[in-house]
This record gives sequence, structure tokens and C-alpha cells, in this order.
Amino acid sequence: MTKPLTLHPDRLFPADPGTRAIARALYAGVKDLPIVSPHGHTDPAWFARNEPFSDAASLLIVPDHYAFRMLMSQSVPLDALGVPTVNGSPTETDPRAIWRTFAAHYHLFRGTPTRMWLDWVFAECFGIDVRLETATADHYYDVIEAALKTEAFRPRALFERFGIEVIATTESPLDPLDHHRAIRESGWSGRVVTAYRPDPVVDPETDGFAANVRRFGDSAGTDVSTWDGYLAAHRFHRARFRAAGATSTDHGHPSAATANLSREDAAALYARVLAGATPADAELFRAQMLTEMAGMSVEDGMVMQLHPAVYRSHNAEVLARFGRDKGGDIPLPGEFVRALKPLLDRYGNDPRLTLILFTLDEDVYARELAPMAGHYPALRLGPPWWFHDSPEGMRRFRERMTETAGFYNTVGFNDDTRAFLSIPARHDVARRMDCAFLAGLVADHRLEEDEAHEVARALAYDLVKAAYRL
Repeated sequence: MTKPLTLHPDRLFPADPGTRAIARALYAGVKDLPIVSPHGHTDPAWFARNEPFSDAASLLIVPDHYAFRMLMSQSVPLDALGVPTVNGSPTETDPRAIWRTFAAHYHLFRGTPTRMWLDWVFAECFGIDVRLETATADHYYDVIEAALKTEAFRPRALFERFGIEVIATTESPLDPLDHHRAIRESGWSGRVVTAYRPDPVVDPETDGFAANVRRFGDSAGTDVSTWDGYLAAHRFHRARFRAAGATSTDHGHPSAATANLSREDAAALYARVLAGATPADAELFRAQMLTEMAGMSVEDGMVMQLHPAVYRSHNAEVLARFGRDKGGDIPLPGEFVRALKPLLDRYGNDPRLTLILFTLDEDVYARELAPMAGHYPALRLGPPWWFHDSPEGMRRFRERMTETAGFYNTVGFNDDTRAFLSIPARHDVARRMDCAFLAGLVADHRLEEDEAHEVARALAYDLVKAAYRL
């Protein structure tokens, strides 16, 4: 017998009836606000070409490491889920077979945010009213396949249906931004912008770093054999990205280390890393480049985002066979107070700079990040990121950050996802959790209800637009 799939209207709200009623009222005021998605990894080609998504597996499983990393942990091979290999060796290609494998293991996601997001997609996007399991796998597949063939499920139609006001993708300076150009020239009114992610030409430990830098300079028409030429190439590409709508940069460094070298020392360091960097020189170069990027942001107004301290591709076998971004990234301890001081000594008090900090180390929330953002004008706190993009992660974030940094030194929510259909689900979770937190403050008589309504709107909409200059 199939079991019903229901989304309870009070999900994530407090159990206490009085506090729950306050949360309901707050949520009613923000649930239909437009979605501002200022940082993520959706493919701009979707919106440029506006072609139908092919099938349920290719849309919801194959590209989503949240989905397949859990199954891999239970010994379901990535081959069986259709994840492509680096060398092109065969993996499962039948999307229905992939979907059946996923459905047979869907119980593994009980209690996880992935389950919440996917159930929202199934119920709200596709109107499915039974739970996903082996017995309903084909029903799900058939319903989704039929929907994806309709005009209503093309990328632009979904963008509009979801109430997305603006979405930012993320590209490296080696990207020609052709898809963004095609979107602008198409006449479609949807706002899709890019973000400048210079890691391939900033991190000397990236595979092919020297070749990347040469391409970077060639496309800018700049001699990047010199430090000044290299910085000029960054300014060229930043301007190119701004012309494509970018308002932000993004930096995924192994640590939050920054440096403030003299021009001569920086030039000497650059020459060394071009010739082949030692680990120490690579870390120092990344550190110097964060400070250089901050200076350029003061010049051109682009907001900086720092996503540090992740051990990328920890599983060597998966990296060798399937490549990067396959669910093998693991959080590391974070340190910000000493790491950011060289950058903050130069730019921390400059109101022209906005540096948004993210972390996967919750231990630094109250000890480091909240006190820093509660002091430096240039600093803002990004929302719970990646492994902490969950109801409990959001609650811990508010509990540990608010007392010192308040609400207005945070930047609302961003979904940071490749999974397009989950975007409204993720924003809905964030809005519900913020309303639940605010309802507790009202119930404790620590905040007036009219103020809570203002804060709820700020967290859902106003702060993200202001912080990202959108």
C-alpha cells in the first residue's frame, strides 16, 4: 500500500501553540516575497537555450552531490547512478534504472534537509501525493517525464513560476560568458547575472595553473609574465564580468589567510609561483590575492565572498575516476581573527568594501565571526553554508550570531546550489526557520511583534539585495 506524501503547513514551526501562532503570522508576511538568489551554481545555458530538461534522473540525481553522496555512503556505486567518469568509461545510462535505484534507497534521506527539499519538489512542482519508494518509482518517473515535456517546465517558465527576481551563477575568468550574452540578447526579462570566481588563476595548486594564467592574460590582451600585467588582467576580466551583470566575486580558498606584502615582495612571489609553487608560497600567494581582490572591490564596488576551509575531493579514488565536485569535500577547522587581520588592517574600516564570510566550522560562530562582523564595517556574515544549510544549522547560526552581530550584519539567505528545482524549497526552509526564531524572541518578550515582522522581511529579502548590491 502506498503512503501519502504531505507537506504539513506548520513544518519547522515551534511546537508550543502560542509561539507557533506567532511564527505562522510572521511567515504569512514573507512566504510570497520574490526570491533573490545571489550566489549559486545553476547552469546559465539552461536560461540561454531554454530547452526542456531531459528526464528525472538527469535533472534531480546525476548532477546533485547531495543526492548521490548519501547513496555512495551506503555502498551504492556512482556508476549505478549515471555519474559520468573522467575517462568516459561506461556507467548506467538508462534514466529509469537510475531513478529506480534512487527510489529504492530514498529512505536513507529520512531526517535530512535533502529529503525536505526533494519532497517539496515532488509535491509542489509535480503535484505528486504519494511517497517515493520502490513501489512508486515508476509512477514518479512517468509523472515527472510527462511534466518535463511541457512548456511550463522549461527553465525560464520555472524561473518565473518560482518568483525568482534575480539569480547569480558562478564562472571563472576563463569563461567567455557566451550564455550570459545570449540571455541578455534574447529579450527575456528574467535577470540572470554572473559572479567572478578567480580560483583557477589565483590558486597555484590548481591543476594547470600556469596554462590557466597564460589563457587569462591572452584573453585580456595583457602580458601576465609580470605582476603588474597579471593584476591588470584581473581588472580587465572584472570589468567584463560587471558588464554581464556581476555584482560579486567569490573565493574558495583552503583557508581565510590574507597577506599585505610590498609591491616588490608580491612581484617576487608571483614569479616564484609561475615557475612552480611550494605549498608555503601557494598559501602566501592566495593570501596576498585576497587582499588584492579587496582593493579591487574598493575600486569597482564588487562584493567579495569568501568560502574557506574545505578539504576538496578527499576521496582519491572518486576524484581519479569521476573528477571534482562528487560529494567528497569535507569541512576543516576555520580561523579568521589572525587570518584576516592583514586585509582588515588595509580595508576593514572602508565602507566601500563588503566582505561576506562563510564557514563550515560552527565553533567559530560566536568566538570569532560574530565579534568581527559586529565591529568591522567591511564584514558581513553569510548564511549557514553547505553541510549546515539545514533547519538545525540555521537555528544554531541565529542562536550563536545574533547576540553579538545582530541581524543586520548578516546577509539573508542564499541557496548556493546546482539543483534548480530545489531553490524555492531551500528559501522556504530558511524563511520558516527565521520566523520560528523570531517567534521565540517575541514569545520571550525580547522583541516586539511589529519589529519581528520587519526583521523577517529583512532576512528574506531586503538584506540580500543590499549586501549584494542587487
